[in-house]
Amino acid sequence: MDVMIHSSNFLLPNPAAAAAADNINGLTSRPRKYALIILNQRLPRMTPLLWSHAQLRVCADGGANRLFDELPKFFPQDDAVAVRKKYKPDVIKGDMDSVRTEVVDFYSNLGTAIIDASYDQDTTDLHKCVIYIHGLSDPQKSNLCILVVGALGGRFDHEIGNINVLYHFSSMRIILLNDDCLIQLLPGTHHHEIHINPSIEGPHCGLAPFGMPSQSTTTTGLQWDLRNTEMKFGGLISTSNTAKGEIVTVCSDSDLIWTISIKKA
Repeated sequence: MDVMIHSSNFLLPNPAAAAAADNINGLTSRPRKYALIILNQRLPRMTPLLWSHAQLRVCADGGANRLFDELPKFFPQDDAVAVRKKYKPDVIKGDMDSVRTEVVDFYSNLGTAIIDASYDQDTTDLHKCVIYIHGLSDPQKSNLCILVVGALGGRFDHEIGNINVLYHFSSMRIILLNDDCLIQLLPGTHHHEIHINPSIEGPHCGLAPFGMPSQSTTTTGLQWDLRNTEMKFGGLISTSNTAKGEIVTVCSDSDLIWTISIKKA
């Protein structure tokens, strides 16, 4: 079974530091590319950092309001309009039922593409944005990783919908982030090697099966490792675990959600 290597190097201070860490972790055979999706919840403190790593930035509907309203607060010493012009999204896509008209007008005048997908009421705005990014290139060939902010917090049904997107696009690397943690899917089709950077994440972490039980999960590198362990809701799930070292491995017969805490700056 093939091994997928994961890291949170996009949380390092700048793209050069992330590239250097990727090289140490053996991730540079195909340079990693990042896309950033902004959803309609409070922006986490690392948003400008993630923006600097991303080659493509997409706002999902009301996420554009968040970018417009909240980004200038990260730079109180700077002119708000100048900050908004600097942090201009490439695309705004979604139902367009939340984004304000003045926000659409401001960004479209700067060249942002506006894509009205209100005809599609069967998918979430995150789903729509992932489809857009997927259509630009083959994620497998481009070594693409999609970073999503605003996916956690607020209404629980929205959170579940965002986690569902991870399962719908299980072959893509999609990471949901907030100030406290990240969440990503570990497909059961692969073994997983997770490189931990203790300076920016951990040690608290967890593994959980959504949708169906895991009959057998084995890990290394955790305080409480699993050994051919069954996990299911209503039974055992691995919460409040801790990463002991800098590499965690996971092998499971089903898809699992991996989460790890993010340290405060």
